[in-house]
Amino acid sequence: MSIYNRENQYINLLAQKPHSVKELSQKLFISEPTVRRDIILLLEKNLVTRKRGIITLKTNPPDQRIPLFIRHFEQNQSKQIIAQKASLHIKDGYVIMLDASTTAFHLLPHLTQFKNILVITNGGKTALESASLGIKTICTGGEMTLESFSYVGSDAEKTLMRYNADVAFFSCRGVSDDGIVSDNSILENSMRRIMIKNSKKSYLLCDTSKFGKIYLNTLCHSDEIEKIISNK
Repeated sequence: MSIYNRENQYINLLAQKPHSVKELSQKLFISEPTVRRDIILLLEKNLVTRKRGIITLKTNPPDQRIPLFIRHFEQNQSKQIIAQKASLHIKDGYVIMLDASTTAFHLLPHLTQFKNILVITNGGKTALESASLGIKTICTGGEMTLESFSYVGSDAEKTLMRYNADVAFFSCRGVSDDGIVSDNSILENSMRRIMIKNSKKSYLLCDTSKFGKIYLNTLCHSDEIEKIISNK
């Protein structure tokens, strides 16, 4: 793995908390001498600080390649838990469809541990961050919504329909007690339906605050998807 790809992994880990060289070595499955050499480069780029053997990510790093999810990071532990669980359903070589949800966005740093994967998404921010992490990425294009920076509409749908995936991850606004998955956005639900149809397996990423709720447009029933992945 190149230092460029490892750099993103260092940043992903250090964004969560400071780490020692030993901890970074264990989590990245590389030797401690390699970590020390990499840290020297990160120090030269002014991305991290080192004090008493503990490496800390700088609060305002100047490098524009710092991942978007760090620059706009929300301390949302539920989404991080869901993303970690979702990553267990991914393998090397997978084609992965992601919607434009922030929950799917949190899955991106976990994808760097896999080889030869392809991300297909209608999320503008998701596509940008995926590519910046060194992941091969296809973005649908189409009409962008400013609320979620997602691409929707006929052009986006036509592009998405041309592809097939091993797995799709998407979110929603609510899941009713009888399993109805719903959202207020009809256009975004149209994109999600294509993802479900064109993927071998599809997973709903949904924190517990959305359970027992129903919104304007029905996306699907929970029986139509592989699994609901939640924080609890």
